[in-house]
Amino acid sequence: MKRDYEYIVLGLGGLGSGAAYWLSRAAGAEVLGIEQFELGHVRGESQDHSRIIRLSYHTPEYVELAKLAYDAWGTLERESGEQVVLKTGGLDFAPRDSKIPLDTYRNAMRACGVEFEDLDAGEIMKRWPQFTLRDDIVGLFQEQSGIAMAARANEAHRTMARANGATLIDDTPVTNIITRGNEVTVETAGGNYSCRKLVIAAGPWSNRALGHLGIELPLEVTREQVTYFAAKRPDDFAPDRFPVWIWMDDPCFYGFPTFGEAGPKAAQDAGGRPVTADTRDFEPEPENLRGVEEFLSRHIPGALGPIIHTKTCLYTLTPDRDFVIDTVPGHDNVVVAIGAGHAFKFASQIGRLLSELAVHGTSSIDLSSFALDRPILTMKNPPKNYMQ
Repeated sequence: MKRDYEYIVLGLGGLGSGAAYWLSRAAGAEVLGIEQFELGHVRGESQDHSRIIRLSYHTPEYVELAKLAYDAWGTLERESGEQVVLKTGGLDFAPRDSKIPLDTYRNAMRACGVEFEDLDAGEIMKRWPQFTLRDDIVGLFQEQSGIAMAARANEAHRTMARANGATLIDDTPVTNIITRGNEVTVETAGGNYSCRKLVIAAGPWSNRALGHLGIELPLEVTREQVTYFAAKRPDDFAPDRFPVWIWMDDPCFYGFPTFGEAGPKAAQDAGGRPVTADTRDFEPEPENLRGVEEFLSRHIPGALGPIIHTKTCLYTLTPDRDFVIDTVPGHDNVVVAIGAGHAFKFASQIGRLLSELAVHGTSSIDLSSFALDRPILTMKNPPKNYMQ
């Protein structure tokens, strides 16, 4: 097969499949995507039926990026003919003195002209009787929030990349990366490939890939889990009757209406234990599950029921939980993205940004907050803040 390309993408999960798609729109057959496992594998971060997509975020920068994400997903939907976003509305709710202040979300959305509603506990329960809330709980409702269809979106990205002429190969682990002048060589057990620009979207294997370039970031990989419940009345949690939701406190929980399985889904955010991508297991963590069940029993009791199944995935966390989207310092022909455990909603837009960096050397928006060499990423033992 062909061995020389303009662009190579390492990793074909959420961010990598997005990059392959957007690069293929610019360069067609000059794009190669390499996946170390089978396409659609469940060892990483971005499979399952659903991820939350929302305009509600804690800084204007993320709100504006979310607006662009909806646009990017819309382009994919039009070109592929596949729906990948389902709007259900989204509720962020918490006690008035929560550890994740709702005011930061209010202020960011107001700054960006995003409409939302302030709701008290009574109004929340009036709209959605599935909730059982104390009087001190308040919420923000944003109608554009909903479900990003993870596995379907990944497949749509890859299908369209191939339709545009890109080559995607799987079961191909990378053994070395060498940059020399204007060329990057990617060594694999199946032979070497070269390109002008390399995109690294390796998720929990990011430090392994960057290690070939002499770089190691202070990343923490955690094993997370989500659980689907056979609610007694699953239709009460249908997407047209129940929103996606996030409990904005510590611990933070989140959940979905019935979608993809025969009942609603719920999980704790960043509640998993540290692991490595190669040694992690797939067994549910009982203590984590008990926390989710206890939360639901207090606030959404109708969502509880026999467990359909619990799925595990990984987060690749930066210490400040901000993304990495950058050209690798000292290697101008390599760009990288790391999602920090909340990137799937942005996956197509991040893919578009990676394509811009690879093709043009610059991006259409300011990415300085996501720099690979920002101060906290240069520390050996940086302080960690995963609550946003």
